[in-house]
Amino acid sequence: MKKFVWTLLLSTAFAIPATQAQTHGQEHIYNPSADAKADIAAAEQKAAKENKHVLLQIGGNWCHWCLKLYKFVDDDAALKATLNNNYVVYHLNYSTENKNLPILKELGYPQRFGFPVLVILDAKGNRLHTQNSALLESADSYDKKKVQEFLKQWSPAALQPSQYINE
Repeated sequence: MKKFVWTLLLSTAFAIPATQAQTHGQEHIYNPSADAKADIAAAEQKAAKENKHVLLQIGGNWCHWCLKLYKFVDDDAALKATLNNNYVVYHLNYSTENKNLPILKELGYPQRFGFPVLVILDAKGNRLHTQNSALLESADSYDKKKVQEFLKQWSPAALQPSQYINE
């Protein structure tokens, strides 16, 4: 019996720090108490000034895949540069505390794809695309090539008519 108790205690002692390490610094990406409507309006204004689009990552701090996507992009210099050069990013909360249902209704109910779900807005707030993030996955993570292509294909430059005049 003592051996069982010690095994249980040791496994718990190692499991708790490991779990905390996996999400350290990411627990508060999504803010349930934020005024999302005002924050998105501010992101649109910033995007207009910087000639960018707005990328809404919709999910919650409870969502393993939401935190994983954030970390995946944040840890990769090329993905992070593409994101920062083309988008103003806003993490729109969806949780039991605040589902932001009026905003999601305006966005065409993107939650139907699960979480995280990505929505691209132009600088005027027009929805350009809704992306099921599962299509960007590979095994138990995200696929760098798929994420990079998604970010490039919905960038402001990719949607400029001048890109396609001489095709």
